[in-house]
Amino acid sequence: MTPSDYSADYPPRSLLYVPGSNARALEKAGGLAADMLIVDLEDAVPADRKAEARAAMRAAVTAGFPGKRVAVRVNATGSAEQAADIAALAGLALDAVVLPKVDAPSDLDPLCDLGLPILAMIETPAAIYAARDIAADPAVTGLIAGLNDLAHELKLPDGMDRGAMSHAIQAIILAARAGEVWVFDGVYNAIDDAAGFAAEVAEGRRLGFDGKTLIHPSQVDPCNTAFAPSEREIAAAEALVAAATGGAQRHDGRMIEDMHVAAARALLARAGR
Repeated sequence: MTPSDYSADYPPRSLLYVPGSNARALEKAGGLAADMLIVDLEDAVPADRKAEARAAMRAAVTAGFPGKRVAVRVNATGSAEQAADIAALAGLALDAVVLPKVDAPSDLDPLCDLGLPILAMIETPAAIYAARDIAADPAVTGLIAGLNDLAHELKLPDGMDRGAMSHAIQAIILAARAGEVWVFDGVYNAIDDAAGFAAEVAEGRRLGFDGKTLIHPSQVDPCNTAFAPSEREIAAAEALVAAATGGAQRHDGRMIEDMHVAAARALLARAGR
């Protein structure tokens, strides 16, 4: 399944940040298998290159990324750069705008006039407690777990210790499911640690994330593989659907009911089967 075949009805598996100030990265991004490109005007861009990044972003999005869903990450509400970021989005055909450091639904207000779906980043303890209200906002189409900033705010001695953030991670996923929006895992910083990335992306799927945000092209393919239904899962879903007769019944050594059949059908639809 290619990115162009990956229906917009389904959440992207791989969301790759592309620095707006990096011309080479923008040029190469269109040839990558990422389901969504997030052109970044925030953390990936040095303070003295923000205007340059906005201009490069507009040029790249206008030229287009065929077969890709495209978003732009603007700077946070209250920052000196946000108004210029929002102005730079005018007239662009985007699938979403990513807003960092959303601590309350009111932080979404400056973006509402854009009429674009918002992916809200949950990055602070305050945001964890407000996540359900943020996810319930009509403008929000998904939450992104901003775990780097959250780890810093929590003063974790070992940095990105996901075990120490387990309650917060589950709170983000619960808020997204309660609000019926998508939810995406945070980035993995060690770009040369393929084994570590594989373990984290597998854990993210087990926890219930729809996909993962990425910072390097090498992470795209393993991310897509991890979040796509496996052949074993597809075969099991096909068997379950074929065996289902309605109501509760025994199948393959366990009890199934309509809920399990619906989940199997959803998995098969996502797999394109």
